[in-house]
Amino acid sequence: MKKIILLLCIMTLQIANAKEGTILFLGDSLTEGYGVAKQQAYPALVEKMIKTKLNKDITVINGGVSGSTTSDGLDRLRWYLKRDPSIIFVALGANDGLRGLDLEKSQRNLERIVEHAKASGAKVLLAGMLIPPNYGPEYTERFKRMYREVQKKFDLKTMPFLLEGIAGKARLNQRDGIHPNAKGHKLLAQKVFAFIKDEL
Repeated sequence: MKKIILLLCIMTLQIANAKEGTILFLGDSLTEGYGVAKQQAYPALVEKMIKTKLNKDITVINGGVSGSTTSDGLDRLRWYLKRDPSIIFVALGANDGLRGLDLEKSQRNLERIVEHAKASGAKVLLAGMLIPPNYGPEYTERFKRMYREVQKKFDLKTMPFLLEGIAGKARLNQRDGIHPNAKGHKLLAQKVFAFIKDEL
């Protein structure tokens, strides 16, 4: 009887110490942390905040790759699904817009990514993007609408603009004016944490 009780205590302790889930941040250079140290990128900071503020042992995967577009997102997602993420935060599309790619194809790519992610049983969250009006107002508006349509189609919880309060502010960005610096990533992490914490 004592052995059984001891075994149950050990199992309970193991469960308590087990990982409480995995979050995949699937994105581009904004997620990867271009120009800053890996531990300064917002996914790493969000992981730290989850552990310290929520006391949850969550594993965070930084699936950001510089230059990534929606067209390569699905292949990378399939590879990351081997880690069985419970939450998938999709932050792709900025490079599609900056390169003036066909947004009909970009939207289909995003939809396939979301479909595949949801089929895995993970909770899917979407980060919207905005782009400068380089390609004219019609293209810019169509880009913005792309995220609204994907959100509506799949009923996703969505951040309307990932870089809200950060884009366009010199003190929060690197010299290129596009990628957040360490201060920018810190603020971005706070915003993403506030957005994602209820899902945990």
